[in-house]
Amino acid sequence: MPKFSGRFLGRNESIHEKKAKIGVLLTNLGTPDAPTASALRRYLREFLSDPRVVEIPRLIWLIILHAIILRIRPKKSAKLYESIWTEDGSPLLVISQQQREKVAEQLAKKYGDNVQVELAMRYGTPAISNALDKLQLAGANKLVVLPLYPQYAGPTVGSTFDAVVSQLKTWRWVPSLSFISGYHDNANYISALAQSIKQHIQVHGKPDKLVLSFHGMPKYFLEQGDPYYCFCEKTTRLLMESLAFCEDDYVMTFQSRFGKAEWLKPYTDETLIDLAENHKHVAVISPAFSADCLETLEELVHENRDLFLAAGGENYHYIAALNSDELHIKTIVDLISAEINH
Repeated sequence: MPKFSGRFLGRNESIHEKKAKIGVLLTNLGTPDAPTASALRRYLREFLSDPRVVEIPRLIWLIILHAIILRIRPKKSAKLYESIWTEDGSPLLVISQQQREKVAEQLAKKYGDNVQVELAMRYGTPAISNALDKLQLAGANKLVVLPLYPQYAGPTVGSTFDAVVSQLKTWRWVPSLSFISGYHDNANYISALAQSIKQHIQVHGKPDKLVLSFHGMPKYFLEQGDPYYCFCEKTTRLLMESLAFCEDDYVMTFQSRFGKAEWLKPYTDETLIDLAENHKHVAVISPAFSADCLETLEELVHENRDLFLAAGGENYHYIAALNSDELHIKTIVDLISAEINH
């Protein structure tokens, strides 16, 4: 009789042969493997095929995606990625790896070798499925998953949950799972943002207007119940209160819109053009990004700066994402520790 391999994946060794571990998975959105049109085509195909990202009727969207977008956009996007690419590779991946290393180091100080930390990207590599396989082989009997998006959104955090569960559905022994769906109002996160703004002001002075530019989202998602906009508002309110900024000191905006549909407003680029008439000095920070990437290093550092200066502005600064900042790492470690100790 033929020997069947089984429908579900399990560890071959006895559960007594390995010390049980807690597996920690840090995730971010993703990045192409190279700043080339072919690499962008693979990346965008996976990203834009996700129904969490685009909710246009499936058949219609797939026709548009494959017949138009994947024929035109990869070449254009590759040039943008090439402008920010480093010797070590994609900035997002490099920074995320630094975050993983520092988080693993801090967790090891607290829990010894009982915790293993892996990094994955929702789209591209390292893949969530591969990272989870490593944790399964390590003997993880509890998983803590932290998508590094402070403000929950269906296309980011919700999609990550889909990918994690899809992989766990293939496991014979499903471990305990703690999934952290956001930390938009976490006190340490707010403090880390406030600290970065204070440090910037010490060097460059207080701007005429602070622009808090969050990643955009189609307005339709908000109308259908996605809480992302509300979480962005709360992060903004808590951050401005911690800095003792008044309403005239800042504006909340949304960037990186795509397509012809209406997205969350006000738009960052249009706001900067309008501000240039009466505000000659602006600083821009993007609290939605835990690591600098194309949307910050190209769109905010260069593209939007050029728009502001061309419209009459004089002094434009981008305040870097929290990246591997010490207080940011503490925020991540504390979030994970709370789940480990729960």
